[in-house]
Amino acid sequence: MARRRGVMSDALKYELAKELGVYDTVATYGWGEVSSRQCGNLVRLAIEKAERAMINGQL
Repeated sequence: MARRRGVMSDALKYELAKELGVYDTVATYGWGEVSSRQCGNLVRLAIEKAERAMINGQL
C-alpha cells in the first residue's frame, strides 16, 4: 500500500516550527522529539493560516 503524502509542504512545516519556537529541536533531533502538544499547536496554526488565506481570497 502506498504511503499517503502529507498535506503541508516541508517549507510550511519549518516556517510554523520557527513561529512556535521548536525549529531548533526539529533541526537538531527531528520531528520525533517535538511534543504532541507542540505538534497540535503546529496544526492549529496551519489551519488558522489557511482560514485567513481563504478569507483574503488567496486560495
